[in-house]
Amino acid sequence: MAERKSFLLRVDRELLDAVQRWANDDLRSLNGQIEFLLRRALRDAKRIAPQQPSPHHTPVDDIDHESP
Repeated sequence: MAERKSFLLRVDRELLDAVQRWANDDLRSLNGQIEFLLRRALRDAKRIAPQQPSPHHTPVDDIDHESP
């Protein structure tokens, strides 16, 4: 896993509250939601490479939902 670095971020209270509500909806921490949003913005802007799927993760579309 990549080294993690802490930093101070000053944001408008309304913006922070909105991101916190979104994080709660997605069952993420506020920090995790901010990191998710930053990574998605960087991928969309082609500033970082798309994330490669983990060999231990099965996409939901690949799961057999039929009963045995």
